[in-house]
Amino acid sequence: MLGMDRTVRAYLAEIGRRGGRKSRRRLDPDAARQMVRLREARRAFRRFHAQCFWSCDPEYAVTARDVPWVAEQLMKFGGLRGWELGARLCR
Repeated sequence: MLGMDRTVRAYLAEIGRRGGRKSRRRLDPDAARQMVRLREARRAFRRFHAQCFWSCDPEYAVTARDVPWVAEQLMKFGGLRGWELGARLCR
């Protein structure tokens, strides 16, 4: 940042601090676990689409209500890896 004006530098530092304060959120452990389950279900849907979810639209957006269904399909049609992943989603 050679040659940068002090006022510009101070402005950037201030907006960086403000953004850092606003972006910090606190989640209770249960909500965090649900977010992780949903992310894993979405990942599994994409990864196992050809094997387990071939009749569904590949662009389908998995929601929190779909997580048990994704786990069930993985455990039925996903082989050993799918079963293990489905069992992890059921916890």
